[in-house]
Amino acid sequence: MGALSPLIMMGLMFVVFYFLLIRPQVKKQKEHQELLNKLGTGETVITRGGIIGKITGTQGTDVVVLEIQEKVRVRVPRAYIENKWSPSAAGETKADKAA
Repeated sequence: MGALSPLIMMGLMFVVFYFLLIRPQVKKQKEHQELLNKLGTGETVITRGGIIGKITGTQGTDVVVLEIQEKVRVRVPRAYIENKWSPSAAGETKADKAA
């Protein structure tokens, strides 16, 4: 029984790491991929670099065209899109932090 004790502890540690670190990260990746797949023309998004723009089109499956200002368009890899952007939600979070 004494020789199996370290193996049991290592197995237990792996299970704890799986439920605390690995599983939530995989779930978050799946949710982000679903968000990217659902994006369409006309939606306002924010990129990882902080650029806010409206999707005006796509080039293939992995590049979107963002209009960041009138007649100013940039191509961005779809994977660089962080989330959808809504100005009202951003304003509420700033007000909540100040209160």
